[in-house]
Amino acid sequence: QVQLVESGGGLVQAGGSLRLSCAASGLTFVRYTMGWFRQAPGKEREFVAAIRSSGGSTAYGDSVKGRFTISRDNTKNTIYLQMNSLKPEDTAVYYCAASLRVALPIVDKEYVHWGQGTQVTVSS
Repeated sequence: QVQLVESGGGLVQAGGSLRLSCAASGLTFVRYTMGWFRQAPGKEREFVAAIRSSGGSTAYGDSVKGRFTISRDNTKNTIYLQMNSLKPEDTAVYYCAASLRVALPIVDKEYVHWGQGTQVTVSS
């Protein structure tokens, strides 16, 4: 079955950096657009970033533009999220997701597979 496994979350001070990874298995990885979402307590799930199957196109949520970078390694069936200049408001559970949409979907219902999430906590 399809599995998306996130890793790399943790506790970091404001201004610091983290790199999240998401390893995929059980699917033809190069067919999928991949994305990152996040959900903070009491808030709706929020789009963070997406990357097309080739890695040639990316999209970002307004709140993370210029600070976060999404990338993928199709030889390892893995995507990454480099997070720099972290802020306390970035605190959330971060989820990896896979979509068959060719475009860069920013709506969670366009994604068909989801990971379990990894906690990111940014202290002030």
